[in-house]
Parts: sequence; C-alpha cells; structure tokens
Amino acid sequence: MSYSTAALVGPVTLDDVRGAQKMLSGVARVTAMEGSRHLSQLVGAPVHLKCENLQRTGSFKLRGAYVRIAGLLPEQRAAGVVAASAGNHAQGVALASSLLGVRSTVFMPKGAPLPKISATRDYGAEVRLHGQVVDETLAAAQEYAERTGAVFIHPFDHPDVIAGQGTVGLEILEQCPEVRTIVVGIGGGGLVAGTAVAVKALRPDVRIVGVQAEGAAAYPPSLAAGRPVAVENPVTMADGIKVGRPGDVPFGIVGELVDEVRTVSEDELSTALLLCLERAKLVVEPAGASPVAALLSEPDAFEGPVVAVLSGGNVDPVLMQGVLRHGMAAQGRYLAVRLRLTDRPGALATLLGVLSVVDANVLDVSHVRTDPRLGLTEAEVELHLETKGPEHCAEVGRALREAGYPVIG
Repeated sequence: MSYSTAALVGPVTLDDVRGAQKMLSGVARVTAMEGSRHLSQLVGAPVHLKCENLQRTGSFKLRGAYVRIAGLLPEQRAAGVVAASAGNHAQGVALASSLLGVRSTVFMPKGAPLPKISATRDYGAEVRLHGQVVDETLAAAQEYAERTGAVFIHPFDHPDVIAGQGTVGLEILEQCPEVRTIVVGIGGGGLVAGTAVAVKALRPDVRIVGVQAEGAAAYPPSLAAGRPVAVENPVTMADGIKVGRPGDVPFGIVGELVDEVRTVSEDELSTALLLCLERAKLVVEPAGASPVAALLSEPDAFEGPVVAVLSGGNVDPVLMQGVLRHGMAAQGRYLAVRLRLTDRPGALATLLGVLSVVDANVLDVSHVRTDPRLGLTEAEVELHLETKGPEHCAEVGRALREAGYPVIG
C-alpha cells in the first residue's frame, strides 16, 4: 500500500488554509511574535521570532495533525489513526486525536527520548516502541494501518496537513503586515509549503526562504533534479528536520512558491540554539533554531523586516547539554585541551595558577598518571575550560606554551 498522495489530490489553496484556521480556532494557540534586538542589529533590519516552540505540544505539528484527523469520515475515525514519529508529530497526533475523540496509536523508535515518549502517552496515544531508526518505525506503522484499517497520518505529505501548517503564515501576516522575508526550517516540507501557499496568495512580494541542515539537505538536489530525491543516511542533531526525502505534495508547492532553500552547519545550529536561549530567553530545539542559524551565517542576505519561525521547542535535556557545549565551543567560549606535565607534588596547582592568571574558568579536570604512553615521571591532564571567545582561547594557548606545557590537543 502506498501513502504517496501527489497523484490523488489537487494543490492546497488559500481557501484551504483559511478553512483550517477556522477549524483550529480554540484548539491551536495564536503563538507570540517576539522582536530580537540582537538579530535586528546583525541583519540591519527588524527581525521577529514566530514562537511555535510555545504552541501546544511544543511545536507547529498540532495544526496539521488536527486538521487532517478532523477531516476524516465517521467510519475512518471509528477505525482509529496511526502515526510514526520520534517526537513532535507523535505528540501532535496524540493530542489532536484526544481532542477529537479518536483512538490513536503512535509508533516510536526504541531510542526515542523518554520525555517525548512520556508526553505522547500523556496526550492519550498508545505508544509502541519499534525499531532503532524512524524508517523502521514508519514501516511498522504502515503495516499496522494495513492490518487494522487504522488511518495513517503522514507528518507532511498530505494537503490537509499542509493546510493546517499554513495557518502559521496567516498569523505572520496578521502580526507583522510589513514583513518582507519569512525564514522557515524544512524537513519534509509541510510547514514551508503551507506557509508559502498562504503568504504568496496574499503577499506575493514576500520572500520565502527555507532552511535545511547540511547533513540532511534533500531539497537542493531534489529541486535541481525536478523530482524528490532521497538523501542516504541523513545526519544532523536537528531531528525535527532530519528527513531523507521530500514529500511529494509539499515538493511541488516548494518548487513553485519558495524563493530559496539554504543550508546550515551543525556549528551554526548549535550557536543559534544558544543565542535563542541566552538572548531571547526561549528554549528551542535545533530544528526550530535553523532559521536563526541561517540569519547568523549570512545576515546581509535577508531583506527586512524578517520573521524567523521557531518551529519547535521539544529538545531532549541530554541533547540540550551537548548542543549547548557545542555551541559554546563554536563561539570560542568552551575549550578542551590535553597536556603533559611532570608528575610531582604541586604540579597541578602550578598549572591551574597559569590558567587563573589568564582568567580561564576550569570546569573539569581529568588527571591520568598510569598509561603506557606516559614516561615514568609524566602525567597527562585534560582540561575543560570556559573562555570568553576566540581571542581568549588563543591567549590561553599562548600562556600554556610560554609556561612550558606541551599541549597535545
């Protein structure tokens, strides 16, 4: 059984999005739009953040899931729905189903973060853990749909889902009518497609820019080929946009209405997440920070006023810890060094004294004395330091070398 719908449905229209907006009234929040002074100074024009990370379930996914499930026939609702997801779509389907009185089953990978599994259950879904990667989970959900008659709810490849996501675009035009550029993260393409349908119908002058992670960027080669092309083994910390192949339905819309698709690196994603947390006081997952990453990577490329859509805030605390450390390292605010010193009383205290003089804050010290690589009187120390930027990192390195400490890495 195939779940591709490109040949079965017509394009999504502005009327579809407006109908979805009425359907979502009282269900989905009209999320806040916050100005960013730091990004505005960087871009040289007003920059606003559309805070879908503050949406119910923590992402925009509720919009499309609710519209899709609400549009089912009575006999389809009676059969229940099934979905596959590692996080945001799972929670959107679970809550939408509960609100509509529909039984839902959600397949999630065995390695999915525990907070996301717990939240999906709390929203009312039966959660089944299957497979190690989303592709295996998806296959299990599709097999379940064929076997039970439950309706498979695709995360992005259906016009009702796209219409629901497009309500974000309508809200942007209402909240920031002077907008000139809208920047949206892209995974399968449902959010950017829906946003483009709504915005281009009312304001064709507004530029729509999509953003993908470099390691999971299926849209640039697909647009070049004129058809969806799969990326083998997509790799990125931004699991919300970690999709190996564009959806058939959104792909046609993106090719027609989206002005540009850009890519960002993992360093840029982690730096953007850190900026959202420190400057905007907003918890945003890596996928949700991708528009901010694009602004940081080339601020002169965006005509303002700019609206960056923060698509979600469901970040696993363990991932958050690693991403923040990565972001600090990318900004030169976190430095890890290994060096050797003479193993004698007071040697470590002397080393820490050198670091104190250059005002480097020691976060962690690992001291190894017994290793075949070390000489009889040597010890190896690994230091994790909090620093103040690239220039300070260079200053720390110089101070260590001038003090006679051979830095290994």
